[in-house]
Amino acid sequence: MADGDRVLVVDDDPPLRRMLARTLSAEGFDVTVAADGGAALVEVQQAPPDVIVLDVAMPAIDGLSVCRRLRSRGLPTPILMLTARDAVADRVAGLEAGADDYLVKPFAVPELVARLHALTRRGRSTDSVLAYADLTLDVAARSASRGGRAIELTGREVALLELLLRESGRPVTRDRALAEIWDDAAEPNVVDRYVTRLRRKLGEPPLIRTLRGTGFQLRA
Repeated sequence: MADGDRVLVVDDDPPLRRMLARTLSAEGFDVTVAADGGAALVEVQQAPPDVIVLDVAMPAIDGLSVCRRLRSRGLPTPILMLTARDAVADRVAGLEAGADDYLVKPFAVPELVARLHALTRRGRSTDSVLAYADLTLDVAARSASRGGRAIELTGREVALLELLLRESGRPVTRDRALAEIWDDAAEPNVVDRYVTRLRRKLGEPPLIRTLRGTGFQLRA
């Protein structure tokens, strides 16, 4: 982690908010806090952070709504959602809203710190604009296009496409995709489901090839 990475902690629980501020400050983060979704939107507009810790269940504007609004503005900042709900549907809702990671309360603080380190490293990845054949991905802007046609992608879809693009046609195993993009709670076939969605969004002719028993690769 680079010294002074800016993290915005958004949670309506004052004790938890204070604990996270102290802990993350001790880890070297430059911490800003917000007590609700409206305050979070204002903070991001005034000074975009390097990573956001965002509680799902908040009054007025909840975490999912905040996440959707930030992504609709084109904000590329990694977002980690915090929630007390562990159902698969709840995790999917957070990821579909544009979150990059998901952590269920109660959580171990070292795990939260490790995930934030990974997200900030990902956010500083080199080569912001990646291309293969007629496909282009602007990682920083989270925007993709093929043959001049804009493609709308979720946070996980961007991460998966980025991984495939950075390998420049070399095979990417399912295990590697799971390790780099998902967490231990992910279902084994989640990579295949996201590849299917990417294929549909990227259109014809297909660019992602399935390698039986191995994984996937980009191949024009």
